[in-house]
Amino acid sequence: MNARYPLPRIRARPLSPPSRGGRPLACEETSKYPMNKELIINVTSNEITIALFEDKQLVELNKEKCKTGFAVGDIYLGKVRKIMPGLNAAFVNIGYEKDAFIHYLDLGPQFTTLHKLVGSLTAGKKTPKFENLRLDKAMGKSGKISGFIAGGQPILVQIAKEAISTKGPRLTSDISLAGRNVVLIPFSNKISISQKIRSNEERNRLKRIASAALPKNYGVIIRTAAMGQQNEDIEHDILSLVRRWEKVLEGLRGEVAPSLILNEENRTTTIIRDLLNGSFSSIYVDDQSVYEEIREYIRVIAPDKEKIVKLYKGSVPIFDNFDVSKQIMSLFSKYVSLKKGAYLIIEHTEALHVVDVNSGNRAKVDNDQERTAMDVNLAAAAEIARQLRLRDMGGIIVIDFIDLHKSENRTALVEKMRELMSGDRAKHTILPLSKFGLMQITRQRVRPETHIDVRETCPACHGTGKVAPAVLLDDQIEKQIAYFVKEKKERFVKLRVSPVVAAFLRRGFPSLRLRWMFRYRCRLRIVENNNTGIVETRFFNRNDEELL
Repeated sequence: MNARYPLPRIRARPLSPPSRGGRPLACEETSKYPMNKELIINVTSNEITIALFEDKQLVELNKEKCKTGFAVGDIYLGKVRKIMPGLNAAFVNIGYEKDAFIHYLDLGPQFTTLHKLVGSLTAGKKTPKFENLRLDKAMGKSGKISGFIAGGQPILVQIAKEAISTKGPRLTSDISLAGRNVVLIPFSNKISISQKIRSNEERNRLKRIASAALPKNYGVIIRTAAMGQQNEDIEHDILSLVRRWEKVLEGLRGEVAPSLILNEENRTTTIIRDLLNGSFSSIYVDDQSVYEEIREYIRVIAPDKEKIVKLYKGSVPIFDNFDVSKQIMSLFSKYVSLKKGAYLIIEHTEALHVVDVNSGNRAKVDNDQERTAMDVNLAAAAEIARQLRLRDMGGIIVIDFIDLHKSENRTALVEKMRELMSGDRAKHTILPLSKFGLMQITRQRVRPETHIDVRETCPACHGTGKVAPAVLLDDQIEKQIAYFVKEKKERFVKLRVSPVVAAFLRRGFPSLRLRWMFRYRCRLRIVENNNTGIVETRFFNRNDEELL
């Protein structure tokens, strides 16, 4: 997927420092100065990688595989495969290899009303007017799932958590539809407001807007992003989500389980929806179609911010240009360096994640052990809060801080950790330090943890552990160029290589590149890529299609 349309060429520039002027802070921002946010989006044929920068630091990395199947927020008509009375849960077939899992408590208080409606629509009956439905009495929390569903019956479900490790996706029948300002909840008449909106005047205003716009049998959760928004924007958000729910009901008519009813927005627009605010300065994307898609989305939700979306057309890969690749390689390893010689060791298991804080050389240059421990712990806390978001680590996290003997320092460390994680969108709980100096954190796990393998196969033995007779690299590359020019009749060849090989091919005058161009009467272009193996070479034609 390459941009070939005649749009203005964007000159890449370094990530800009945070500005002290400009628009008022969005509600999520609590710092003294606005936090500068930039989104860098790299599109390839099989995945989209989204890097979020805050003040020039990489804080989130999301990879969305193309055509991966189910995703959080998707709505399916599933088929109950098996009831598990001991777990008070059931396995549901939604059309993929692993059966999904739903617990009784995830059925939702109005499951009986939903179940009747689904049964009517799948039988081919006319879609009723949703506002005229009569809601059943809410289900209790102590019931048995076998009393409400049976094997083989259709059930409307939504993906709550993606498949993680050997587990299938987690489902819910308490359906909700997320918009920029609100979350719509069918089968409810309740209006809830984000706890981060603390102004009573603003809360009352938002409640009045929602009450006037909501049809009967719809509830809503007003998100933090709604604070300060125009009445018309919030009303438009609510009504668009109502139409989306009506589309779900129409899609159920005569449908046979298992089948996909409504696809959640892709990961790119979901992140933009959740993060876009006054401090968002730029969105760079290197693909024409995704660029148009994002611009169209922002044109709808925030027309004044359409200009922040920029199409990157530089010759250097976008992640290399913005130093994303370099930060990924340094941040996803087992050992994470801190200032002045301290470092973290991050280990992952099936049940939990463990972080060990080490002072390293720092302990040798300072005589005050308590102050040294506190300084290292505070620096580690800042990096750990960043790593949790960056790797999207969920479940139980245990942190072994350096021992602190003063109770006021222990308390200050816990408060600092809570402050640092206050901007984390995932739900989390932080417990005080235990007797052994361990901090326990639980963090919401919705998607599998992001893992980047920063190791490379040895170029000499290719991972076998046995050194084979060396073949000159330049001879290999030249043979490939000769083949593509003479046999494939290519007049333009682009070489994608590591910076080390690129420097080798450009060295001297005349360089190897120039000599090959004159020898084979073709044009050669060398592109550096930090993600390429040390001696790996990939060849592309003028249309950026790989030559094999």
